[in-house]
Amino acid sequence: EVQLQASGGGLVQAGGSLKLSCAASGFDLNDYSIGWFRQAPGKEREGISCVNSKDGKVYYGDSVKGRFTISRDSRDNAKNTVTIYLQMNSLKPEDTSIYYCLYYPNHWGQGTLVTVSS
Repeated sequence: EVQLQASGGGLVQAGGSLKLSCAASGFDLNDYSIGWFRQAPGKEREGISCVNSKDGKVYYGDSVKGRFTISRDSRDNAKNTVTIYLQMNSLKPEDTSIYYCLYYPNHWGQGTLVTVSS
């Protein structure tokens, strides 16, 4: 069973940084795509970043390019888990949102709230 556990959200001042984590398990660690999305109240869900395990390619949405970085921890084969990180720098009030991780195509983790104060 695919499981995703997002964490690391919190309150930060504008210009600050946060690092989100997504602990993922229950799938082939040699073949996956995992992404980060966010959704603010009254707004549509927005794709932020994703990474593919086979070719290592990453994607960033225009609104976060140059500020956010996605990375992968060394996988734990014994536990069949991998952790995907989202380092968020130079945060802006408009980055305030609930952040979710997704194991493509349709397994969502619970969200973690990021609040950026001005």
